[in-house]
Amino acid sequence: MSAWSISNGSLEALKWVGLLLMTGDHVNKYLLPETSPALYALGRLVMPLFGFVLMVNLTRPGALEAGVHLRVMKRLAIFALLATPAFVRLNGWWPFNILATLFLVTLIVWLLERGGWVHCCAAVIAFLFGGAMVEFWWPALLSCLAAWGFLRRPGMLRLLLWAFATGSLAVVNGNFAAVVALPLIWGASQVETPCPRSRWIFYSFYPAHLSLIALVHRQT
Repeated sequence: MSAWSISNGSLEALKWVGLLLMTGDHVNKYLLPETSPALYALGRLVMPLFGFVLMVNLTRPGALEAGVHLRVMKRLAIFALLATPAFVRLNGWWPFNILATLFLVTLIVWLLERGGWVHCCAAVIAFLFGGAMVEFWWPALLSCLAAWGFLRRPGMLRLLLWAFATGSLAVVNGNFAAVVALPLIWGASQVETPCPRSRWIFYSFYPAHLSLIALVHRQT
């Protein structure tokens, strides 16, 4: 399974692909009233792509000891709140936006990695109750957690579990397009992409583009 090892540049390229697909999906959803089936299908890849990128960063050697999980949760919480006004304008108050989904799964991973029955019970509670409040619900959490499990200890069984967990997004999406993210990720792992890291662009772009879409949507 070492063939799934991915370079930092290719990982960054995956984030840009996810960003472009997310933008197209949101334009299609809010400004074109979902008139493009192609943009909708491509948009289903975004959640598993961003989930995989996040899980790669959380499973880097020494990440827990270095406080990576806590820093990521802080950033996700800040930008999830910044995106909330526009997101609520476009979708209503429930569920919370995708950054809240990524915050929740980071919290669950942090609890599981700390170990002990108290942390494990807290992780289960966060999964059960938090999954009802975030975008893409429990299937999104399952997809991310399965990717985390695979990245920690790669194996055929865990790869299949990751594929099935990602396939469970069909309950939300109405199709199995999300599973296409896995061969896309594998393809990215086979090439060395010279793509420099731009950490803050990805955090700030989400509330910024939603605010712009909400403004245009209000004028139409």
